[in-house]
Amino acid sequence: LPAFRDSQLSIKDLHFGGVPVRIYLPKAPSAGKRRGVVFLHGGCGIFGSIRSYERICRYMARNSDSVVVSVGYHLSPEHKYPSQTLECLTAVVHFLRTADTYGADPARVLVCGDSAGGTYTASVCQELGHRTDLPKIRAQVLIYPFLQALSFNLPSHQKNAAMALLSRERTVHSVLKYLDKDCSLKEPVLAGAHVPESTTLKYRKWLNPDLIPEVFKVGYKPPSPASFSPQVHEEVKEVFETRFSPLLAEDAVVCHLPDTCIVTCEHDVLRDEGLLYKKRLEDNNVRVTWHHTEKGFHG
Repeated sequence: LPAFRDSQLSIKDLHFGGVPVRIYLPKAPSAGKRRGVVFLHGGCGIFGSIRSYERICRYMARNSDSVVVSVGYHLSPEHKYPSQTLECLTAVVHFLRTADTYGADPARVLVCGDSAGGTYTASVCQELGHRTDLPKIRAQVLIYPFLQALSFNLPSHQKNAAMALLSRERTVHSVLKYLDKDCSLKEPVLAGAHVPESTTLKYRKWLNPDLIPEVFKVGYKPPSPASFSPQVHEEVKEVFETRFSPLLAEDAVVCHLPDTCIVTCEHDVLRDEGLLYKKRLEDNNVRVTWHHTEKGFHG
């Protein structure tokens, strides 16, 4: 659907490297190049669109006087994982190379996303951290991002297990739908039967309730260890890739990430993933700004 007219913005539907985008350009004259924002929408990779995030992108363009690019990556299951991440990467690379064309400063481009869009943002920034043939991404903004699928038993998963919009069960259901897997795998994945003990031990240094501040662990009860199922592991092995679970990236990757803003909400199953990634970034000397909404919830 085409965009509505806007007195303050010029809005164009384009393709960046074959990926649909909508670009929002402030009409007011500018003394210099504006900052650029590439926005990657949420929706678990299975719903959401440029149109459904129209108001948010207009608001950002108007109120920050920025050139905003909203990416309309194709959705699963018709377009299989990881095509969503790869299309987001293609769009970001294209904009970094052509930002001047749209009045944006290539050195002041940030990537922003909510929920699954936060996953894609984190993944794109990790993949581009070592690139020397492109301008560096200036910052990443992660709004209640989904960052790992190894443990669904962190304190925020327990506290907000039955929270509206994104419950603990719906989170795993969405992961399986996104990967086009049999949803009967939901219970063993919730229990952690897909994770070998060796993997649990390997990532304990990053994925551990002990790393979460005590104020967020009131009432938390450590779960009983699950019996590992090789069959379940084989069915969902994609979740161990850093494109799917950016929290698992090595320090050599994390240390090259740009300045970061992380938004978490108290009543959100994904709260602790943001907290754990915040600690990982800070441990690797990445500048982090953290906004926590005590009365906020996912969506």
